[in-house]
Amino acid sequence: MDDTSTDGVTDLLSGYDGAAVIADVSGKVVTRTEKAAGLATILERSLVDGLNALVSKSATERVVVGDIFEIPTERGVVSLDVCAVPVQGGNGVGRTMVISRDLTMERNLRTALVESRQRYKDLVEINADFAWEVDDKGRFIFVSPKGALGFEAKDLVDKPAMNYVIDPESLSPLPFMAQRPLENIEVWMRSVDGTPVTLMITCRPLLDDEGTWFGVRGVCRDVTVERESEAALARLRRREQTLSYVVSAIRDELQPENMLETAATTSSRALGAAGARVFRVNDHGGMMVAAEYGNLDGIEALTEHMAALPADGDAVTLEIGDWSVICVTTGYRHSVNGAFALWRAKDRDPWDDDHRILLADIANQLGIANEQVSNHERILALSRTDSMTGLLNRRAFFEEELPRRIDRLLRNNQCSTLFYVDMDNFKLVNDVKGHQAGDEAIMVLRDILMELSRPGDVIARLGGDEFAMWLDNMTMDVTKTRANRIIDVSQRLRPYSGSQDKPLGVSVGVAHFDPKTGEPLSALVARADEAMYTVKRNNKGGYAIAEPPKNIQDPS
Repeated sequence: MDDTSTDGVTDLLSGYDGAAVIADVSGKVVTRTEKAAGLATILERSLVDGLNALVSKSATERVVVGDIFEIPTERGVVSLDVCAVPVQGGNGVGRTMVISRDLTMERNLRTALVESRQRYKDLVEINADFAWEVDDKGRFIFVSPKGALGFEAKDLVDKPAMNYVIDPESLSPLPFMAQRPLENIEVWMRSVDGTPVTLMITCRPLLDDEGTWFGVRGVCRDVTVERESEAALARLRRREQTLSYVVSAIRDELQPENMLETAATTSSRALGAAGARVFRVNDHGGMMVAAEYGNLDGIEALTEHMAALPADGDAVTLEIGDWSVICVTTGYRHSVNGAFALWRAKDRDPWDDDHRILLADIANQLGIANEQVSNHERILALSRTDSMTGLLNRRAFFEEELPRRIDRLLRNNQCSTLFYVDMDNFKLVNDVKGHQAGDEAIMVLRDILMELSRPGDVIARLGGDEFAMWLDNMTMDVTKTRANRIIDVSQRLRPYSGSQDKPLGVSVGVAHFDPKTGEPLSALVARADEAMYTVKRNNKGGYAIAEPPKNIQDPS
């Protein structure tokens, strides 16, 4: 640059090591320092909005002005701190000295520092629920801004940390007074609502330059949910082991009648009970004792409480005398079939949720065992009953039930009636709609006959679609009424018909029994059977009353 044009202002920049230029009011650079090449280019080409205006203002108004300018470049944004100072040229022309300082590095360092601090803060908050620091008295002097234990940070500062520790005497070492680094120390502390919280604490002691201890700094992570989950899992394993022990003992018992006694014994021992009792539902819907074990003194009133148990299988606790009892219903396929009870002394720990859950699981198995016992009893009764309908079978009806009833009628001189009921067009149902539909039709007829019978009457399935009913103390007039009623109600069978032209119905043969005639059972059965076939031959769907037998009893 030609120094002759500087009007004597060159000396103003001599010795300055930074970036500076002297420019006129239009922004034309008169002189500059070595480091101001970029600044000179920006001014002369007016590359930055506002910079030339700042220079012009300083030159014309003779004031010192400054500002920070953000300049985009290929390497990023550059921050310049610019100051314009008016100077006087040698010929009296107003000029301005422009000095600039690059703030880019400072700004970047500041940004990096802020980001670093935020990163550190985020990492602490991610890895811990809260951070803290205590002084040499063990008082909180810092707590994470979000607070801790449900308290706000300001509520904890200046408070002794040990005030929130549960049972501090049992805690060693003490994290809030730690003289050495500690990692993952579990401490039970009290939250704002008084509930216990399990914290995992990692901390470091604070030492001055001379090695003197003056406090502790650390972080806490709330592991309450984890510990509760672990405890729940441990309880679950214990329940599974106990249940497996009881179930195995039940299943190892070969005799159904001994299963319940085994269940009472093993359950009582496994749960530390003084005694146990298993109940079954009796024929009248009440509860009867099926098996028991242990100390039974003073437990006599237990049975009367069983009827009040909830059917949903929830365990109930009650007190009977000196005993604390826990009991629950047993069931099979959503039907209550019994109950189960355990008891122990009232001065022992109360029954808890684990006992309730375990008792419910055992009750589920006992429900199956109760059903197996019932099935065993039913098997014993199968020799007398029809497996499909539950009615008496042919052998039990003719060889056991009717002879016994006729003997009684002979003694009491009372009349009764035998009904023979046979389905019409039943084979067509099986052929067209299948045997499932046929079975359903048989069950519908079974229900009809049960509906039209009395508690003292007896019904049997003789085989296939053939049924018989014996109605005690039945006069002839009532017999006819009942026969008509059977025909009317049998209309319920029509939807099962295999063909509209051949509807499903019944033919009924009726034989009235009068003990005065001395008619043998075989003859009575033959009359009822013949009457039924008479209806079959006459277009079906009705009833016929057999002619009375001749009095074959010796008149003498």
